[in-house]
Amino acid sequence: MNSPLREYIQRFPSIRMAVLGDFIADEFIHGATSRISREAPVLVLDFIRRETAPGGGGNAAMNAAALGGNVRAIGALGADAAGEELRRVMERRRIDTGLLLTDSERLTPTKTRIMAGGRNTKRQQVIRVDHEKQLDLSEMLESQLVSELERMANDGLDALLISDYGLGVVTKGVKEAVRKLPAEIIVTVDSRYAGDSFLGVTAVTPNEEEVAGLLGYWPDEERLDEAGASLLETTGVRAVLLTRGDKGMSLFEGDSPRTDIPIYGSDQVLDVTGAGDTVIATFTLSLAAGASMREAAEIANRAAGLAVMKAGTTVVEPHELLATFEGESA
Repeated sequence: MNSPLREYIQRFPSIRMAVLGDFIADEFIHGATSRISREAPVLVLDFIRRETAPGGGGNAAMNAAALGGNVRAIGALGADAAGEELRRVMERRRIDTGLLLTDSERLTPTKTRIMAGGRNTKRQQVIRVDHEKQLDLSEMLESQLVSELERMANDGLDALLISDYGLGVVTKGVKEAVRKLPAEIIVTVDSRYAGDSFLGVTAVTPNEEEVAGLLGYWPDEERLDEAGASLLETTGVRAVLLTRGDKGMSLFEGDSPRTDIPIYGSDQVLDVTGAGDTVIATFTLSLAAGASMREAAEIANRAAGLAVMKAGTTVVEPHELLATFEGESA
């Protein structure tokens, strides 16, 4: 028998969704360890290959597109090779990048991961090098993004996902424009440092560390309800979906008791890179498809369970997500 949650997933291809925020290039350099350097006590890697995957808002967009959503990316990239590669990779996933504006003053945020291992063994990350620079949008670019948001809101947009890593794209002016969007548009927020500044949106999806940064205390079991209630009151959002690592997720809605959702699948996690992007992309699509907050959280939890069993910044496909319901009763 089919689970009713499957129906929401099958509606994903009809959803018109935009992802706004900081788009990051996740660069992976793969090499085989060959010897110890004579210059210093460090490994020497023989270069094998280099690849780039979209991170940040890019990974959220990739997940939404992989699940079938019609996705438009909104943000700003530098006039550099990383920005060009990021755009090409997303376009291959049929993501509309027409509103990823090029800013000659901006550096495309890049996280370079060095993956090392023997020639016949699994490679693991040995170091990460971040190239990031916080730079607010120019008035011209900000005005252009605000105008495009207004246009899309009047042209059938179903959902807006905001991915804010504090790198300058999500300005005060952009936040004001988001607040003015029609109430029927689903607006979800994943913000590294400022989740409490997005007032009145549909939902925010912080992790435990982000909640601690906002409230000044860790949301452990003793203070979990307090943390959820505080964020609901401060932001005025309809729901807070708190991701809690190996403890799963906790959903807070208004005056309702919290809903705890244990992790889906094995607890033998391979890689948590980008799991939060998978959660918010799936959660947003599910809400736009008509799911309740609890139903959307359950679907997102399953997607996260699949994502963490894959290496690197990755996506979840519809057939994988639908397969998690096989054999379950409605």
